[in-house]
Amino acid sequence: MLITVPATSANLGPGFDTLGIALNLRNEIEIKPAEYSSVEIYGENAEYLRGLKRNFFVDIFNEVYRNLTGKDDSFSFKFNNKIPLSRGLGSSSAVIVAAITAAYELAQIPYKKEKILNLALNYEPHPDNITPATMGGFCVAKVKKNRVFYLKKFVPTNLRAVVVIPNKPISTQKSRTALKSHYSLKDVVTNISSSSMITAAFFAEKFDILKNVVEDRIHQENRMKAVPELFRVREIALREGALMATLSGSGSTFFTMAYKDDAYAIYSALKDNFKDFIVKILYFDNVGVKVYNWKK
Repeated sequence: MLITVPATSANLGPGFDTLGIALNLRNEIEIKPAEYSSVEIYGENAEYLRGLKRNFFVDIFNEVYRNLTGKDDSFSFKFNNKIPLSRGLGSSSAVIVAAITAAYELAQIPYKKEKILNLALNYEPHPDNITPATMGGFCVAKVKKNRVFYLKKFVPTNLRAVVVIPNKPISTQKSRTALKSHYSLKDVVTNISSSSMITAAFFAEKFDILKNVVEDRIHQENRMKAVPELFRVREIALREGALMATLSGSGSTFFTMAYKDDAYAIYSALKDNFKDFIVKILYFDNVGVKVYNWKK
């Protein structure tokens, strides 16, 4: 079988640990039954991943597969990675969601995506990346009593993402140390209102309002200081017509959203100003994790 899973951009500014959106930048994993287990890794960060003693995907897959079947069967795994590590594009969540899905598929046990999503909480307690990785689209999610409650909205095809990927990785765990321990009532209200407006804008498809309502006072400014060029990225993107421009997850990638007719101008301006960074125009993904099972 071949399993593919999208990158994600979480938070979208003020929607801390709550909002996320799926991007059509997909990791691909080919899995076949084998006499002996084997791993091949290609694409993003392949050399680094080959050097690790353990493979995160394989460990999760084996654990879930064993729980489902009681067996320790052998498989060959071939990874073609498109999502860079530690860049705020949901690489860990993509691994988790794909591994659990693959285990259910190869155990031949029927499942719904909600099952995959809730099992993913065992490995990632925040729902902002695992939800769009599983479901696709724009997602609003909340965890209560070890269950993800979410709503998904199909992202219209007239929108594009323009992402700027710096050459500097940022650990999510380390970046959380930049957060304050206490926030003022004014800051909290600002984030609640901004996050609510983003959600309403997506569901009503009133995207022009986003330019005026995306304001974060919880995490963005402090995290962006780790890569100061991101402040200039935001300024240029908004000047060139972006509907919103936010730190992607904990960084270092910067996410912008625009109408498709404006995307190339934003891309060109960012490409010209940040020659050491990778700039991509991406479609949004409305599918989430997907499986191609050749036996079927």
